[in-house]
Amino acid sequence: MKLSPAEEQLMESIWKLKKSFMKEIIDELPEPKPASTTISTMLKRMTEKGFIGYIEYGKSRQYYALIDKEKYFSKQVQGLIKNFFGNSALQFASFFAKETPMTASELEELKTIIDEELKKSKP
Repeated sequence: MKLSPAEEQLMESIWKLKKSFMKEIIDELPEPKPASTTISTMLKRMTEKGFIGYIEYGKSRQYYALIDKEKYFSKQVQGLIKNFFGNSALQFASFFAKETPMTASELEELKTIIDEELKKSKP
């Protein structure tokens, strides 16, 4: 399941804050801030989708993530690879390396990461 761009923005705030009440989430959002009724509707939808949970304190709810950021991001990237690169991680990595404006030091760091992964995959 996927979050809408607006829901992803809310999710970013929830991941950052760990546990938060709606007011704290709204405070994290950039201007212009959506109406609290809009935020409330999105939080309800995100709860129904299984992305967040909450603890009730009287009439207030403290929200928290049910899926971690890395796991969500990984799933989205896997979908991108499947839908746009014929399910080929190699095609994706090649495109990423060629089309993303990276400095020489960033490319060297990427090369180091790849070299480390190669070492792990060899018997």
